[in-house]
Amino acid sequence: MALPELVLRAPCPGLLALPWELPLAQWQATEVPLRDIAVGPSRHLVRFVEADGELWALKDMPERIARREYGVLRFLEDECLPAVRPAGLVLQPEHDTAVLVTRYLQGSWQYRRLIMRLPPNQPRQRARLFDGMISLLVDLHRHGVFWGDCSLANTLFMRDGQTLQAYLVDAETSEIHPELSDGQREHDLTILVENVAAGMIDLATRLERPPEIIPQLIDEANALPDRYRALWDVLHAAPVFAYGDRYRIEGTIRELNELGFAVDEVSLRPVGEDRARLQIAVGDRNFHSDQLRRLTGLDVGEGQATVLLGDLRAHQEWMCRRTGAEVTDRDAARSWLDTCFVPGTRAAHEALGGAGSDVQAYCDLLEVRWLLSERAGHDVGNEAALVELGASAPTDSAAKTAVADAPTGQIPRITDDEP
Repeated sequence: MALPELVLRAPCPGLLALPWELPLAQWQATEVPLRDIAVGPSRHLVRFVEADGELWALKDMPERIARREYGVLRFLEDECLPAVRPAGLVLQPEHDTAVLVTRYLQGSWQYRRLIMRLPPNQPRQRARLFDGMISLLVDLHRHGVFWGDCSLANTLFMRDGQTLQAYLVDAETSEIHPELSDGQREHDLTILVENVAAGMIDLATRLERPPEIIPQLIDEANALPDRYRALWDVLHAAPVFAYGDRYRIEGTIRELNELGFAVDEVSLRPVGEDRARLQIAVGDRNFHSDQLRRLTGLDVGEGQATVLLGDLRAHQEWMCRRTGAEVTDRDAARSWLDTCFVPGTRAAHEALGGAGSDVQAYCDLLEVRWLLSERAGHDVGNEAALVELGASAPTDSAAKTAVADAPTGQIPRITDDEP
């Protein structure tokens, strides 16, 4: 009997003790703490197991494909790109197969579950979902990654402020190149449009939505390449302008920063008499999160940081008006943490029954407060917003999706009488 070969990046006792000598399909719930988590359509068997206090996703597949996907996921992790994190690879020569081990992405959503939790036909919520996918695809392409099967089914989503952060889940068909050609990028876009349209139409049919929604979904899918190209062009623009118009550099950098991108390097090269070409090396999308971390020590997502920085700046302006003097960023940050953020996160999280993270709950509170204040024509305050934060939040708000997955301990175990 050929023994399995284990390559584990998390050599925990519980993970090591799993019955790796058996095919994944033969694992018994009476012997292995399997968890019942729904998955979308998959070419391979996927099961979830709890070990050492964590959840792990296990995918059975041919060794060649498993090795390639493991390598791609390692690359994505090294580049800090949004994807599930690889935890190990187990080769089972006795069964001519392999098992890829990844960490379960806590707090993530499948698109089906996300859409099913929302009121019918919410194009603004779908727009958030599509924006997340486009941002992910652009990030991958900038790092030379051809996805090959970009679809809603191969993506998980996590709430990040008023946005949805998309994470790559399935990298079976992905390829890593020094740089992607325009043809490769366009091919990925074609696959994206076809898969998104098919996924949304299938879900609408399952949910028995009226047939009139189908053309709308197809139009939304067909518009994805335009969203992609608009973002790609901003990141790769190389404008030429008069050498004396160097003030335009600041405007370009500000536009990139507003999108969340940090700037690594600025290059201004002469291209003729009194003309220059601007080229900017764009870094990762962490401009606002880095800024918030420096001021407050908080480590949050880029979308959450954008919301929180807006609240901090508003608090700083209030302090300046109250004192009649300038207030430093550091002093404003300390005051904001004590008087706004800490009590606000606690109250918002309680209003949501402890669902999700307290930081995201506070971001939801700020959005609901802003929407209610816009309608009322004046600031309604936190108390009124807290009342509306839960199920009665405005349907077009990001807060409407404030329904977290069950904590790990509440995910049901598979019993011995289940398949």
